[in-house]
Amino acid sequence: MAAFLNDPRLDNLLERLHAESAAQANEVEGYFGRRMAKGDIDWLKFDSEATEFFADKMVALERDKAEFCYLLCRGLRAARVVEAGTSYGVSTLYLAAAVRDNAQPGATVIATEHEPTKAARARENFVLGGVEALIDLREGDLRETLRDVGGPVDFMLIDIWEVALPALKLVHPCLRPGAIVVADNTSAFPDYYRDYLAFLRDPNNGLRTRTLPFEGGFELTVRV
Repeated sequence: MAAFLNDPRLDNLLERLHAESAAQANEVEGYFGRRMAKGDIDWLKFDSEATEFFADKMVALERDKAEFCYLLCRGLRAARVVEAGTSYGVSTLYLAAAVRDNAQPGATVIATEHEPTKAARARENFVLGGVEALIDLREGDLRETLRDVGGPVDFMLIDIWEVALPALKLVHPCLRPGAIVVADNTSAFPDYYRDYLAFLRDPNNGLRTRTLPFEGGFELTVRV
């Protein structure tokens, strides 16, 4: 795979992390298949078994989507970025690289992660990538950690459907005109994104949105 970020340290780290995420894919699919066959999984609120299973699973944003987010942030000259659903920090590394390369004053990526073990691993990856100074990782329930994002937001990545709408509602007042919000897997899980999509399409909220044809659907929304 050719280097994308033109940063050997980050590109090599991301190559390893994407490979690690891919290696877990069969295990994740198998787990979901068993739970769906039993009919005992609630996708909107994971039970203790599902939460324990996912505690050490990366489930990283796919490479093409992460690279697309980098390009969007570069095009926006983004300085303040918010990410809901950090996991091991793979997509966060792309976002941090973008705000670093934009070289705007006050550049920061506000990232959120509820699972302590994942947050700890993410912090390690940020150090390995040399971008830790650009990332404000907030551990806990994003309905609390995103109450104050410190100023106008240029870009937001939502990669956690369970609380996609609460995350957007918290950040929505801070989205500057022209800001972009992207959300993953909106076509794959339309029932779970129903309220989120309804909010995007409400003309009173000042948003315009389209579903992009990435695998699983990738919702791109602009604050007008």
